[in-house]
Amino acid sequence: MPPKKSYESYESDSEDSHSQRQKGVKKQKLDKNSDEYKKRRQRNNVAVRKSREASRQKAKDTMEKVSKLREENKALEQKVTILNKELGVLRDLFLSHASATAVPQATTKTVKEEVSVEAEVDLKDSTFLFVPGDLA
Repeated sequence: MPPKKSYESYESDSEDSHSQRQKGVKKQKLDKNSDEYKKRRQRNNVAVRKSREASRQKAKDTMEKVSKLREENKALEQKVTILNKELGVLRDLFLSHASATAVPQATTKTVKEEVSVEAEVDLKDSTFLFVPGDLA
C-alpha cells in the first residue's frame, strides 16, 4: 500500500496542536463556507470515487476469473469422463485378449469376433475411433 499523502493544509503550525490530536482531542470543525472545507470535501469526493471504482473493477475481475475457472473445470470434467470410457474399453479389450490367449487356438476367432462387436457398441458413446482389425 502506498504511503499516505501529506498536504500542507493538514499540517498544523504548532507541535502543540499535533500532540493534542494524538492524545484523542478532536479537531476543530471548519466552517462549511470556507475554502479550506471545500478543498477537503472535493479531495475526499475524488478519493471516494476512485475507491469505489477500484472496488467495482476488482469485483468484475473476480467474477470474470470465476467464470473462466468454471468453464475450464467443466472442460476438464468432460475430458475425465471420456478418458474413463476409454479406460473401460481398453480394460475390456485387454481382459478379452488375455482370456483369448489362454484358450485353445480353435476358439480364439470366436472370442475376437465378440470383442470386436463389444468394442463397436462401447465406442458409439465416445469420441475416439477403434478399428476392429487392431485386435490381432
